[in-house]
Amino acid sequence: MKVISINVNGIRAAARKGLYDWLKKVDADIICIQELKAQPDQIEDALYHPEGYHGYFHCAEKKGYSGVAIYCKQKPKAVHKGLGAISKGNWEDVDSEGRYIQADFDTFSVASLYMPSGSSKEERQLFKYDMMDRFEPVLAAMQRKRREFIICGDWNIAHKKIDIKNWRGNQKNSGFLPEERVWMDWLLNDQNNDSNDHIEPKEDKPLQFVDAFREINTDAEEYTWWSNRGQAWANNTGWRIDYQIVTKGLKDKIVTGSDLIYKDERFSDHAPLIIEYDLATSN
Repeated sequence: MKVISINVNGIRAAARKGLYDWLKKVDADIICIQELKAQPDQIEDALYHPEGYHGYFHCAEKKGYSGVAIYCKQKPKAVHKGLGAISKGNWEDVDSEGRYIQADFDTFSVASLYMPSGSSKEERQLFKYDMMDRFEPVLAAMQRKRREFIICGDWNIAHKKIDIKNWRGNQKNSGFLPEERVWMDWLLNDQNNDSNDHIEPKEDKPLQFVDAFREINTDAEEYTWWSNRGQAWANNTGWRIDYQIVTKGLKDKIVTGSDLIYKDERFSDHAPLIIEYDLATSN
């Protein structure tokens, strides 16, 4: 089963750059998209509903902002739009921004997640921390369920020094803050990270999720996002902030392959992340 995750930085702009032509050629089973920047009435055209796929969208209330989607060849048993649809608590602030959608199949679920960025101002970083805190029990509950999960998306955190070109100069910037990286340590039960120089590990018992990409590729300078400023793309001055995070039961189902990060064409400031699993989507 081939799964793609991509932050398109505007689905209509990515479409003009050939995204849907490429998706037709790559023939994935499930496609997770983040940052739609579109309202439902702006993506009614057949282009956004490719033949052979069931498409599900969770748009932000604010026009031209955020939003996530999932395309599936096999029709899911259920689709949940928003974290409020799968967990307790008040998620109105997050769900109004269209940051999570989940498709359930027989034995596993696939989600498209768009974690907030805190780079614009302090209030957004605090919002990001708040979402991370509230997401913790949701993730713990997923781990306890008798099904596997693939959480695709832009997590807006570069986990380790290997995941960012200029790590020294970004240690005080959102996306590479010690608190964010230690949170990823906790999520992945990573005791051998390089983020604990100035902050203690989380006291909570770590979860057991798996970074699917790092299970099959441990190379440096493997990035999924490049700033549009300067010559970041040309110089490969990037960040790896797009992930497929999976429950530990899928660790041995990740299929080794090449070209996990597709860079032959550019559809946005992010590159598609392509991972295959030894799974079937049949219900």
